[in-house]
Amino acid sequence: MQGKETIPTEQGAQEVSKTRNTPPARDAERSQSTLSDTGMSLTHTLAEAPIGVFDSGAGGLTILAALQQELPDETYIYFGDTAHCPYGTRSDAEITELSIRANCFLYEQGVKLIVVACNTASQAALNALRATFPVPFVGVVPAVKPAARATRKGRIGIAATNQAAKALYLRQLIDEFAEGIHVCAVGCPELVTLVEQGELDGPVTEQTVREALRPVLAEDVDVIVLGCTHFPALRPVIERVTHNEVQIIDSGVAVARRTRSVLEAESMLHTPGLNGAGQGELHIWCSGDPTAFSKVASKILGYPVVARQHS
Repeated sequence: MQGKETIPTEQGAQEVSKTRNTPPARDAERSQSTLSDTGMSLTHTLAEAPIGVFDSGAGGLTILAALQQELPDETYIYFGDTAHCPYGTRSDAEITELSIRANCFLYEQGVKLIVVACNTASQAALNALRATFPVPFVGVVPAVKPAARATRKGRIGIAATNQAAKALYLRQLIDEFAEGIHVCAVGCPELVTLVEQGELDGPVTEQTVREALRPVLAEDVDVIVLGCTHFPALRPVIERVTHNEVQIIDSGVAVARRTRSVLEAESMLHTPGLNGAGQGELHIWCSGDPTAFSKVASKILGYPVVARQHS
């Protein structure tokens, strides 16, 4: 592994660019003359680099699936911080420290862009990540704006983690995009646990989802925002519990489109035929048990994958 593998403190993280003891992993950090001397094109080199995807655990795999649908020629490196999941019960300072540590690993893999596929980490740590690492970041924003447009009753629910449900950022989104609309936001940490355990359906899962959404459904909402990337993995159960009478909205497609937009703007989009090799590859890492994570990831993605561990 190149450079330092972990950053133990937030202060240390701010020094990440100073403490690397090996040459930078990204060609973007080398001079244009060096690239020219080696006969490489900066644009093509960056276009061939992988996209990093980060989440506290398995939830970001729902975003990964949307990314693969939108950008099938890209190579992806996914990191789930399963050893420290859930993030939604932690403080902002803890979330920021853990996020910087995890993204240091992705950065050292030479990624050209990182998708923070976690609502909680996006709200708590995205600014710190952008200040620490010289790559573009795409975060996840709760879909309050489209929900406000979609509601006919003027009543929407937001299912999130405990931390995200009470975050100032969510309140600001509601004030900006849902003025005059009744919004009920609830923390549903038990749904994160279901997904992390791979319990995506069945009687117990259905009962847990029903109880978690009871406060929202009691408000007579006609739109529910899935404000945690874990929750789309439970969409079939959620639709069954709501009798398909409530519109369910998540951020997956919007994040994938935003990622394409950033890559195009930076001339980093990997197009078919660009040196061909390695297109469409997927590498999955986690900080906890890789065997258990492989099983959960395979369930969510719908095809077999093998995760590796990086602690």
